[in-house]
Amino acid sequence: MRILVAGGAGYIGSVLVPRLLERGYQVDVVDQLWFGNHLPAGVKIIERDLMDLGEKDLAGYQQVIYIAGLSNDPMAEYSPARNFVENGAGAAYLAYIAKRCGVERYIYGGSCSVYGYTVNELYDEQSPTVSSYPYGISKLQGEFGSMQLRDDKFSVICFRQGTVSGYSPRMRLDLIVNTMFKCAVEDKTITVNNPAIWRPLLAIQDAASAYVRAVEAPREISGVFNVASGNYTVGEVADYVKHGVKESLGIDARIVIKHVEDFRNYKVSTEKARNVLSFKPRHDVESIVKELAENLERFKAFDTERFYNIRTFKKLNPVPH
Repeated sequence: MRILVAGGAGYIGSVLVPRLLERGYQVDVVDQLWFGNHLPAGVKIIERDLMDLGEKDLAGYQQVIYIAGLSNDPMAEYSPARNFVENGAGAAYLAYIAKRCGVERYIYGGSCSVYGYTVNELYDEQSPTVSSYPYGISKLQGEFGSMQLRDDKFSVICFRQGTVSGYSPRMRLDLIVNTMFKCAVEDKTITVNNPAIWRPLLAIQDAASAYVRAVEAPREISGVFNVASGNYTVGEVADYVKHGVKESLGIDARIVIKHVEDFRNYKVSTEKARNVLSFKPRHDVESIVKELAENLERFKAFDTERFYNIRTFKKLNPVPH
């Protein structure tokens, strides 16, 4: 099977692509390489903007995975216009041309941020999506545009992912567990702006497993699926990071609690993904911290610009739009 991974040189792609190769798939990547190339040698990389792709570029692929676009709130708020183009229109356009050239399945990497504020309820895929922030809105637009194209011959699977964390060869230090780990190691302090708010977290190894499950699902399956390793309060995450850093590295970090209001508060049910795709997460915050500690030597230069998406994005786009 030939698979094209859009954004495959990014944080998730740098873990997912090797996993797909190990399972015998032929994998190509289209990516503008904003953060470099950390993929295995020999992976074909098409260095182009997704909006410049046409049907001839997707001909011959059986599946297309979209994990491209702007990846967090700071990037979306810095350039809302670019955010809506990349995450909304870009995802729908790629699905459109994939369907036209005979691709069998399109897999879209979305976000649980579409839920916005859930008032302490456990949300499933039928629950209201009420995000009022550019990032959450754009991810819902990309999901909606992609799902409109599904039919008996074109399967569409859309993931609403929890906040991904863990080690990747294309490392990021701007994600909740990764950030807390970095601060604990560097400053011996973990700052928590609001300990009570909920977040669904997704270990990067579980994220890669979710995409594998989607690739290998029966052809008739389509739909929207929440994927997360678990739901945690931010204060709870800090406790796990503090304990893990002390256990793995002998660093005794302190936790500083603030009470900053945050309207992004949500926790989700992953039962649908478990029952339909057999997605069974194997990781949690403790194993994420352990993985980070084991790979610390590979990213301990914490000031490296490419570890922070917004820094690189601002450098590439000095005038926001």
